[in-house]
Amino acid sequence: MGAKGQAPGDPGFWGTAANFAVISYAGVTNTGPSVIEGNVALSPTPSITGFPPGVVNGTIHYNDAEAVQARIDATAAYNTLAGLTPTANLTGVNLGTQTLTAGVYHFDSSAALDGILTLNTLSDANAIFVFQIGSTLTAGIGSQVVVTGAGAGIDANVFWQVGSSTTLMTNAEFFGNIISLASDTLNTGANVENGRVIALNGAVTLDSNEINPSQVPEPSTWAMLFGGMGVGGFWTRMRCRSRRNRQGGL
Repeated sequence: MGAKGQAPGDPGFWGTAANFAVISYAGVTNTGPSVIEGNVALSPTPSITGFPPGVVNGTIHYNDAEAVQARIDATAAYNTLAGLTPTANLTGVNLGTQTLTAGVYHFDSSAALDGILTLNTLSDANAIFVFQIGSTLTAGIGSQVVVTGAGAGIDANVFWQVGSSTTLMTNAEFFGNIISLASDTLNTGANVENGRVIALNGAVTLDSNEINPSQVPEPSTWAMLFGGMGVGGFWTRMRCRSRRNRQGGL
């Protein structure tokens, strides 16, 4: 199981890794006005460059006790995700053509996302999506992960367990927690909403990105959402607000 024996979606699943937006084994390198909304753990290589112009709205932990434990707990989470029983094997399927409901989706080797991947929670607040990827994950230029229905979009119960490295190409709009055994590379304008970026044995490379592990709606947005407004409109507003916040920090 994850940290403290918890399953994905349980409050204790991440352990102390829950307190971090980025965890990196071999440091973080940034170009441009990236924004990390949360803490950064650097262990064992205490190297981070490109801040500024990038911004960390949190604390950077340089191989201290917190950073070491966060990587240990993130590794436990990775192992839990890798050990889950798959719902379906999607080896060879491009995720950009799929609409999926909650489940564990396995790829024997690499996975690609070119287009729009729709994750439908079916209005289940406890919906969990896990992607087990044997080697690399590549999200193509302008690709998107879109969540419909209530639940996972708020609770961030979307997990990408990657056996090698993850690459998000230019302007990819990604969603969920990325845990790569090696490295993570975000190209120009690629963003991660409601998720963390974790490189267990490699580096994190950024270029004008936003990483936000928890985008909680404002009270007025909650009222509109549960007052009957469309879920699709809710998530459009969330993305627009995210971009406005990012631009305001440039």
